[in-house]
Amino acid sequence: MKNKWNIAAGAAVLLLCGLGSAVYASSGESVISEGVFIGDKDVSGMTPEEAQEYVESEVEKLSSSVITIQMGDSTVSKSWGELGLKWDNPELIEEISQLGQTGNIVRRYKEQKDLQNQSAKYEIEYELDEEAQEAFVESCAQFNSEPVEGTCYVGEDGGLHVEGGTDGLTLDAQATLASLQEEMSDYEAGDRTVEAIVDRVSPVVTAELLEQMDDVLGSATTDYSASSAGRAKNVENGVSKLNGTLLLPGESFSVTDAVVPFTAENGYELAPSYEAGQVVDSYGGGICQVSTTLYNALLKSEVQIDARSNHTMIVNYVDPSKDAAIAEGVMDLAFTNTLEYPIYISGSAYAGTLNFTIFGVETRPANRSIEFVSETTGQTDPAQNIKLVAKTDQNVGYLAQVQSPHQGLSAVLWKNIYYDGVLSETIQVNSSNYQASPAIYEVGVVTDNQALATALYGAIGQNNLSQVQSILANGVQPQTEAPQSETTQTDAPQTDAPQTDAPQTEAPQTNAPQTDAPQADPPEVWDEGGVTVIG
Repeated sequence: MKNKWNIAAGAAVLLLCGLGSAVYASSGESVISEGVFIGDKDVSGMTPEEAQEYVESEVEKLSSSVITIQMGDSTVSKSWGELGLKWDNPELIEEISQLGQTGNIVRRYKEQKDLQNQSAKYEIEYELDEEAQEAFVESCAQFNSEPVEGTCYVGEDGGLHVEGGTDGLTLDAQATLASLQEEMSDYEAGDRTVEAIVDRVSPVVTAELLEQMDDVLGSATTDYSASSAGRAKNVENGVSKLNGTLLLPGESFSVTDAVVPFTAENGYELAPSYEAGQVVDSYGGGICQVSTTLYNALLKSEVQIDARSNHTMIVNYVDPSKDAAIAEGVMDLAFTNTLEYPIYISGSAYAGTLNFTIFGVETRPANRSIEFVSETTGQTDPAQNIKLVAKTDQNVGYLAQVQSPHQGLSAVLWKNIYYDGVLSETIQVNSSNYQASPAIYEVGVVTDNQALATALYGAIGQNNLSQVQSILANGVQPQTEAPQSETTQTDAPQTDAPQTDAPQTEAPQTNAPQTDAPQADPPEVWDEGGVTVIG
């Protein structure tokens, strides 16, 4: 009996010794048993206070981590702490501290042995404020947007650049909240981003579509450096109204509609134009050079031309049949983009050089080329050598040639198509007929000398430049002789009667005598059956 007691007592002593080595540190303070983990952290041997500090540091790391919601190009961010993060199982420390340390000696021994054979793993449990998460997601609604159509512009590098072309976005708050909560369910510290779930509405013109338009389909240049200041301003103003035009496949465009009205309020100035057989100042003079230059760029781009008219008389800045006159309500340059991709019209007018360039996507074969050839098919001399026009707002002594004589022409424009430099096909593009025009001189007739005025009107009526020059040089002395005066007087009422009214009927032309008149390229603007073509 004594031996059995001694053996049991000895076993108890050994068991107590074993437990004591696992439960107490060298200082005698209680520590966490071997084989205990919080997450991936082995907390064996830590005091409860040390384990508490560890958990609190982990909670702080997660609480300070930032989560971002990305919606399009916009973002909104909050920390986990701002979303209500809390440590939800603070009893964890007490629970792990009691492992192998509570109950009778056998229970404690068993728990110690179990931990030696298989570790015990515990997790930090968290709580988040769902209302804070919902508010976080709802804040992204500020980024809801309508689709933005894409636009283009030509940069300083001469290349085409794209703006806009972005989708319209509408936040799907419920789906985004679910995505956010799933992302945050692992409770791992570290910054992260969640993509908002959105409903998308794409624009008609997308950035991806426009970014393909980096090919020059056609370009044309004309010179307006000899123009008067007013005409140059009109050219530049007209170009500005066409520059930046984007035409989608199937869309049509009217140049006249884009540049009218020809008024000062619309940016135009007075410049010489040809109307009813004489030069007058009209708002918009020079605009036909704009439409003509664009026409040539469009031809090279092989864009479909729907409407084009030639001038009544030949112009001097392009070959015959390469011009395109416009007149409000009467003549237009109109075209349709029948190509597969959009086209972009870039126009510039600076320092006397006018240019249009058509950008798009080149789909024509690399071995194919085209050229446009003007052929003159007929020619007539001016019907009269000279035409004199009375200027009722200029004094006697004023004599200026405002238009050179122009031959009449008929012309055809041909399009030649080549493959590998070999002519494959010739197509007629258009035909044009230009009227002959005489040289035009303006003669000042304002004077108090009725006899002098009558003589000038007589010479003007006969288109007799030599007689006008003689009268201006010598006066009307031959008409003062009695025999001649009788003859002259019998004719005087015929020339004088209507002429006395002429200065009054011409009075609205008080703005006409611009000193720039001879420089204003009047041959480029013509009267089309009573309609002024301002070219």
